[in-house]
Amino acid sequence: MATRYWVVVTSRDHALDGAKAGVVQVNHGKEGPLKRMSAGDKILFYAGKEIYGQKDLCQRFVALAVLADDNIFQYEVSANFKPYRRKAEYLEGNEAEIRPLINRLEFIENKEKWGYIFRTGLFEIHKHDFDLIESQMHDK
Repeated sequence: MATRYWVVVTSRDHALDGAKAGVVQVNHGKEGPLKRMSAGDKILFYAGKEIYGQKDLCQRFVALAVLADDNIFQYEVSANFKPYRRKAEYLEGNEAEIRPLINRLEFIENKEKWGYIFRTGLFEIHKHDFDLIESQMHDK
């Protein structure tokens, strides 16, 4: 199956926690979005905020990963919260600001309202856009 390219929208602290644990969790732990992805797919993590639930803006791509396998599992965070996750291999890279890239990214159709697409939590992008962002994460 061909590699697909994704953007996961999260907070910076949650993305870094996922990287440390070697897992991907999307849309507050829902299983459905994880089923759309396959082993070998590549993921960029965009953080609109620094810390979940707080107001400080981040607006950077903060991590990148490759899905390790096709297994989806639940992890008990608390008695009332058991999010679905997948294992991933996180790759080396620096954080990349989005603003210098907006006019060059095809997935952002409306450049003036560029933040709109990030409201979805998870979306697929073309390889061209992935490669552009990844190159910025390695150019620092």
